[in-house]
Amino acid sequence: MTSVDASDLLARRFEAERGRLRAMAYRMLGSLSEADDAVQDAWVRTSTTDVEAIENLGAWLTTVVARICLNVLRTREAHREAPLDDAIPELADLRSGSDPEEEAVMADAVGLALLVVLDSLQPAERLAFVLHDMFDVPFDSIAPILGKSTEATRQLASRARRRVKGSASPTPDAVRQRQAVEAYLAAVRSGDFEALVSLLAPDVVLTADAAATPAHIAVMLRGSQEVARAAVASALRAPFARVALLDGTPGLVVAPRGHLRLVLAFTVDGGRIGSVDVVADPARLRGLEVSLADS
Repeated sequence: MTSVDASDLLARRFEAERGRLRAMAYRMLGSLSEADDAVQDAWVRTSTTDVEAIENLGAWLTTVVARICLNVLRTREAHREAPLDDAIPELADLRSGSDPEEEAVMADAVGLALLVVLDSLQPAERLAFVLHDMFDVPFDSIAPILGKSTEATRQLASRARRRVKGSASPTPDAVRQRQAVEAYLAAVRSGDFEALVSLLAPDVVLTADAAATPAHIAVMLRGSQEVARAAVASALRAPFARVALLDGTPGLVVAPRGHLRLVLAFTVDGGRIGSVDVVADPARLRGLEVSLADS
């Protein structure tokens, strides 16, 4: 076989793996541009490697991409960096940029709430969970990537799994709160002012920290009419909002492209919403434990 034929064959073999590698990298990084960069980096390494000596190219590529992603996650953790394609501060601008529709499709395919939870994990936890639970990679293959024992890697994935799944037995109060939160989100999305008023207690209080408001000033609103008007005015955020557990209690996460920007925490009494706490301050967001709401 000539060198040209060999290169062409290698390229075809890599392209056959590209979709899987891209999906895996996206789940580990939560950023489409960074996932594409990781896969391209893997191709560069592959094209300069003697792949004839590689027994299982798919498994080898999985390891290469996983190591690249782990380095990105560790660098991001060290510098507290957001993914580069999520650096635009205004929600309205998130529809611009490169391939915004594909970003939305990818995020929805994985689940925005799941991406938020994955983003809260430590790099090693995220890698172990994604590779094992989402791509069926054995723990004894993941362990060398992390530089840990198989048992320690298993524990990392188990810890991540508990964070992802949250409480397995929601209380009746939690079920009622989730129903109220879902109804609130549906009313905001449809702009149904009357439905919102009926969901809110007459003396409901909404507080929002400075990071959550366009003027960067903390606000407090009182009364169902005023809070309902503010909720309708915030409809731009609604497409990015999903129900999740905030410290074990149903609330809303607003996560363009799956990266947490803002949460709404609720108190519900007698089926009506008594308070709404809107939080966007990064330090407060980092202090929250976010997990998936039960289906």
